[in-house]
Amino acid sequence: MRRALLAVLLVAAAGVAAGAARADATPEVSTNWAGYAALAADPTVPVTFTDVTATWREPKGTCTTGRVSSAAFWVGLGGYDPSSPSLEQLGTSVDCDGASRTPTHSAWWELVPAPSVRIPLRIEPGDTITAAVLVQGRRVVFSLKDLTRQTRFSKVVAATQALDTASAEWIAEAPSTCSSFTRCRVIPLTNFGTVAFSSIATIGNAHPGTLSDPLWRISPIELIANGRADALFGGDVLGPGVGAVPGAVSADGRGFPVAWARNLAP
Repeated sequence: MRRALLAVLLVAAAGVAAGAARADATPEVSTNWAGYAALAADPTVPVTFTDVTATWREPKGTCTTGRVSSAAFWVGLGGYDPSSPSLEQLGTSVDCDGASRTPTHSAWWELVPAPSVRIPLRIEPGDTITAAVLVQGRRVVFSLKDLTRQTRFSKVVAATQALDTASAEWIAEAPSTCSSFTRCRVIPLTNFGTVAFSSIATIGNAHPGTLSDPLWRISPIELIANGRADALFGGDVLGPGVGAVPGAVSADGRGFPVAWARNLAP
């Protein structure tokens, strides 16, 4: 199963200056994440995020012959800080094996540092997906629904490690393949066109809110791959600068798009 590729950490630096939640903040730059993260507005006043949810329509994806690629779309808690011990995440993916022009679709859950686990649901392009992650102490509840096919998945996991609840995320990602937790390579990002996250919500310090809630700040994250060659993939055949860019947050704080792009520069 390829979903072990999803053991990843945010590459962009954390620690943006404190302030009210803004959708027009200067984006962080990452080699594997694109989207938004919700964080404590004041670093001296921690926020514990215990629930995160969103809905999106599974994109079709475009495969390029000779290019192994992947794109994952998920909601999660934790993992924003590069030193984070954990990340609780749930979502879907679009994968290309380099031989076929037809991508494959799947759903998965993951509790980093353990590898991801595939969910036995059929996922097709155009399906409307709703995902939610809930943390209750050391219990993590993963819930995913395919509203189009009227199928659902739920899993309760008892974590053995400390959980990170300092952030909530809504992300389009270029997954990584790892030989160990500290030795990972980012896979080229599948051309997914545009994916739109909607019905966004989270709970921080028992307070329910959206991306526009003034009790936390939001950090936009832009994905820009370096495209360098490595022993595993030989580099991205599309060259450097492939990535994804988040769009503006809607006025009600409950939605935003992420668009695949080429020739990006920090």
